[in-house]
Order: sequence, then C-alpha cells, then structure tokens
Amino acid sequence: MDKKEEFLKSITKGNTFKGDFITMGAAMLDGETITNAHVKVPLKTLNRHGLIAGATGTGKTKTLQVLAENLSDKGIPVLLMDMKGDLSGIAKASPGHAKIDERHEKIGLPFDAKDFPVELLTLSEQNGVRLRATVSEFGPVLFSRILDATVAQSGIISILFKYSDDKKLPLLDLKDFKKILQYATKEGKAEIEEEYGRISPASSGSILRKIVELEQQGADIFFGEKSFDTDDLTRTTSDGRGVINVIRLTDIQDRPKLFSTFMLSLLAEIYSTFPEQGDSGQPELVIFIDEAHLIFKEASKALHSQIESIVKLIRSKGVGIYFVTQNPTDIPDGVLSQLGLKVQHALRAFTAKDRKAIKLTAENYPDSEYYDTKTVLTSLGIGEALVSALDEKGRPTPLAATMLRAPMSRMDVLTQKEIDGINDRSELVEKYSEISDRESAYELLKKKIDKANEAEAKEKAKKERAKASKTSSKSKSTRSTQSAGSKALIKVLTSATVIRGVFGILGKMLK
Repeated sequence: MDKKEEFLKSITKGNTFKGDFITMGAAMLDGETITNAHVKVPLKTLNRHGLIAGATGTGKTKTLQVLAENLSDKGIPVLLMDMKGDLSGIAKASPGHAKIDERHEKIGLPFDAKDFPVELLTLSEQNGVRLRATVSEFGPVLFSRILDATVAQSGIISILFKYSDDKKLPLLDLKDFKKILQYATKEGKAEIEEEYGRISPASSGSILRKIVELEQQGADIFFGEKSFDTDDLTRTTSDGRGVINVIRLTDIQDRPKLFSTFMLSLLAEIYSTFPEQGDSGQPELVIFIDEAHLIFKEASKALHSQIESIVKLIRSKGVGIYFVTQNPTDIPDGVLSQLGLKVQHALRAFTAKDRKAIKLTAENYPDSEYYDTKTVLTSLGIGEALVSALDEKGRPTPLAATMLRAPMSRMDVLTQKEIDGINDRSELVEKYSEISDRESAYELLKKKIDKANEAEAKEKAKKERAKASKTSSKSKSTRSTQSAGSKALIKVLTSATVIRGVFGILGKMLK
C-alpha cells in the first residue's frame, strides 16, 4: 500500500461516524487533493465550539458561509455576526462558476447552488429586526462588568438595582439608571443612606462617566424595549431548514464596547433561558462571531472571565460558539482551550513575531505523520485550511490539510432592493420595530421629585404667608395703640378742667 492509499484509508477511518455530519471538503497530501478523502464534522460535537482563523483574504468568511449553509440544511438555526457586510449574500443562490465546478470535481462532491432562509437583524438604525435588552435584564453583576466597575462601584450598582426592585422602579434604559444614580446622591440621599448605606458621590460620578462612554458608542439605542426574545433565534422553516439570522454590524466596527456589550448580554440571556439539552445528537443553535478580536479588544479581565465561564457552560444548552479571527492568539487562552473544531487557514510570516505566532498555532493541532504543520500553515492556498474536529467520542479527528467546498449561496453582498425585500417579508421586523418607552424609573422618580418639590414649595409659601400675616398684625396693633394714645391726649387737652387751669395761670401772669 503506497503513501496515498494509506493516507486515504487514515482519513476515511478517522471521518466515519454513526450519526449525521457536515462534509467540509477533501484532504490534501503533498499539495494534491485526494478525491473522496472527505473531511467531516459530526453534528453531535458542534456544540463543543470552534475557531476559524487565518490571514486576510485566505477564505475565512467563505468557510463560515459553508458551515452556516450546511447547518441550515440539517435543520439547525444559525446566528451570524456580519462585520464586513459580505454575509448577506447567503440569502441568494450562487450564480456558479467553472472554477467552482473544477474544485468540487477534485473534492468528489456535486455542487448544488441554492439560497437559504435569512433574517436580517440590527443593533443600530439600519433596516432589519431591532435587537434590544433592558438594563434590568443585565442584572447588577453583568452591568458592573460591562462598565468595568471597581468593587466599590459594583456595590453601589447592586444597591441601586435592589432599591429599584424594592420600590418597583423598572430599569429599562440607560436614562433610567442615570436618573436613579443622580437621585441617590441628591434628593433621595437620606432615604437610601438610611436603608441601604452611604453612596459615595465620587464613586457615583465615576459610574456616570462610564455610562456616558457607553452612550457615546451607541449603547443607548441597544438598551430599552421591546426586548428581543432569544427563542426567535431558533426558528425553522416549513420545510425543516434552520433560519440563518444575520446581524448586520457594518456600522459599529469602531464601537467595540457596544459589540462586546451586546454579545455578552446575548450569551447570558441564551444561557439563562435555554433548557438543558443533554446528549441531543445535534446543537439547538450555532453562533458565529466574525472579527472576534473586537469582543476581547477592550474587555476587562472581569469581562474575559465572564465570557470564558459562559463558553464553558453554554454547550450544555445545545449552543455552539465559533470565533472567526485572523490569528488564534486574538482569543484568550481560557476560551481557546474550549474550542473543539479548528479550521486554520494560511498564516503569513513577515516578522519574527509572525513566525513565533505560527509556531504557537502549530502546537495547537494534533501531530500528523503526513504533515509538517508549521510548513503547511504558510503554504496553504485560498480556500484551503488545516482542519481538526472532535469525533463522536470527543477525540480529535486526523489532522487534514483540506480543500474546502465552495458556498452554495452567493459570495457577495445583497443589493439594497434585495435587503428591503427580505425585511418586507419578515414577521419579526414588525414585531420589534415599535420603540416602547413606558413609565419606568426615570418617569417615576421625576414624578416623585416633582411632587416633593411641589410640596416643599407649598410649605415654603405657607410659611411666607404666615410670616407676612404676623408682620401685618403687629403693624396694625402698633398703629391702633398710637391712635388710641393720640385720641386720649387730645381728649385730656381739650377737657374743661385743663382749659380752666390754663386760663387761671394766664390770669395770674397778667396781674
């Protein structure tokens, strides 16, 4: 048996599963594609998360597209983060090409062009299904971590959440939280201090500045009602295909804090609401995070820890998370160690730092008698990648340099007319389009403050009137006394006795 036959046998054996699977492409040996040496990923282990990495232009987005398409065909809903705007084309069938046919002939797979059921979601003012969440849904711990709050600041945030719960003050948006924060250091200072403890004005000022920073990145659009129901991410079509939910993020690439805020809240909400799945045979939802380094770029250690915890736990809910980035080193080690499927496109070695990164990346893959992993990593072409998955028993499958299959849908963006068409047919756009601003903490506290101010003004006016009345009475009394005295004096002076006395004195003086 020659080397090629041994290799084919090894790949075939390592990619034979009892359950259903996705075919990624065909394995390559010494630069040659071995037809029918299919590299597969079992559905059962797709909730073990994964990584798609590689230099710019090596085909990461197309790999993401291939996985999303095949998951949809298997009845598994998908959530995609579209940072560059080039994933919306998944809604339209590929026009086909001679090079695609040639590629699939080498792989040993027929090419079937088709479109897929797509829902367009948005975090900003773009057209689509609006994604929102309330401050209350975050809770004090998560909200503190989003703000990168200190221990003292986190304590204040917890007090304010507790006060809001106790006084039935809904915290829906950032305006609500800012109002209760200001109330706690001004009008309500004595009330809150007596029942919950003292709140430092310096700490509350720092919290307010952090909230303003969030607002400047557009988070005020995200916080509010109507909250997005995560069950709407798990829909399937009447013919059993999973809906592919595409979040269009092209206008928030320069706002990493908003992106990380959204991602963390979404993962936390999914974890808290999805039921435990156990050994279900396939995931309930698969999430692809393109440009994943943006999540970790400005995240604090506490935020990293929160993401790592959720990634570890969320797979029991039947949810797989796939990070798409240029280099595996963009992902924290604690998260990277949790990733079962690794699809590594080519890396480029231009500097000593690049060569070090390639060496570290090569060490993340199983040893292979057929490849020098470090060499392969720099020699892969566009649409080729090193693939290592987990089999149904959780063991790594044989490492394979793989010629990946082409996407069945369009590898390009949709036109504005096509985007409008998808939104016009969407049931969710109408469901979440209405912006609700019901009475919440801001309005209730404003009423309370206004009422207190009104009562204070009335009391002040009452005191003023009482003071004025007292002054007036005293003045009248004085004038009355003076008047009575004058009258008495005149009466005395004009009496007959006084007159006779005066005339008597004058008579004596004249003698």
